[in-house]
Amino acid sequence: MNAKFSFSQLFAALFLGVVSYASQANQTMWNLDQLSQAPKTYPAPEWKEAGIEALFYETLPWKGQPTRAFAWIGMPEHAPGEKVPAMVLVHGGGGTAFADWVRLWTKRGYAAIAMDTCGSLPGGEHGKRPRHEFGGPPGWGGFDQIDGPIEDQWTYHAVADVILAHSLLRSQPEVDANRIGITGISWGGYLTCIVAGVDNRFQFAAPVYGCGFLGENSTWKGALDGMKERGQTWLKLWDPSVYLLDAKMPFLWVDGTNDFAYPLDSVQKSYRAAPGTDTLCTKLRMPHGHGGPGENPEEIHAFANTFLKGGAPLAKIEKSGHDDKTAWATFTAQTLIVKGELLYTKASTGPWHERLWETAPAPIENNKASAPLPDGAVAWFFNLTDERGLIVSSEMEQR
Repeated sequence: MNAKFSFSQLFAALFLGVVSYASQANQTMWNLDQLSQAPKTYPAPEWKEAGIEALFYETLPWKGQPTRAFAWIGMPEHAPGEKVPAMVLVHGGGGTAFADWVRLWTKRGYAAIAMDTCGSLPGGEHGKRPRHEFGGPPGWGGFDQIDGPIEDQWTYHAVADVILAHSLLRSQPEVDANRIGITGISWGGYLTCIVAGVDNRFQFAAPVYGCGFLGENSTWKGALDGMKERGQTWLKLWDPSVYLLDAKMPFLWVDGTNDFAYPLDSVQKSYRAAPGTDTLCTKLRMPHGHGGPGENPEEIHAFANTFLKGGAPLAKIEKSGHDDKTAWATFTAQTLIVKGELLYTKASTGPWHERLWETAPAPIENNKASAPLPDGAVAWFFNLTDERGLIVSSEMEQR
């Protein structure tokens, strides 16, 4: 992406310095020494899936009572004594620990763990999963829990659940503890942003849709505004913007132009807040959901291969800019870039997810994509597609 701290970003950086101070204080909510130890596990023999194992692991007490999280864990085929890379998979709203998601990664040669962060079990319907007797607080967001003790609120528990799952995964003898990444979908992407700022053992993070700055124009802004002071308390405690400045690992941000939950400007503020390197993948009208849309993007697979297997990286946007008539972006790439596109919108008002985005060709010459700015375009960015069919995006620009 573009170099950090351009003139237009300086004020935001100064403001976020205050947030960084707050994040240091808030991180004391979690005992990282405790959470970095592999949790005690319990068998779950009634749950069976080919090639992977179901289990419960011990999590933090809720309302003074012991809790456990359900998880699927899987290992890829590997040679005796071989250490394999691994992924932590965090579901979103309405979801649970998904067996197929774990198998997707084991087939790719990775160990993987997917945990339920809401005290639930697989089965049931989307958003109506069966709960178990040792479940912690139900999700998602925990807006209705904000008046309770911090240690009884959903985000507190969900973050701890993910960190403990990471500790459990890295304790497996087949797993290389120095080659583990994390990805999450929607509310799982939200959690990924927070966890990345709290647990620095990950090699990279790939939130899908999820981001911070939920009090600005996300789908939850109305609910947070209606909570008044309580909404502000929630944002100070649980918005990812409080934690992203401490997330120093590389990020891949996967999102769509018209995502109803996490708008483009909030995603942009989020990746600008994170101090590590950022790669963007913003797809035209990408659907929002588990399964294919959120779990399967090959860009996440390639990103993981880069940091955990030494694979060819995604293209890197070096710079982008425009004048009155033309926009451009320069890049470097180890794979052939076969297509450049300018994505733009002429809509200057209204919610981001309702704006019409259009495309125009952006010819490539000497590692530079450029295109005339269509009349009336008020916001735009470039998408570059490599020979593997993988997309990287430049930052959104506006006028």
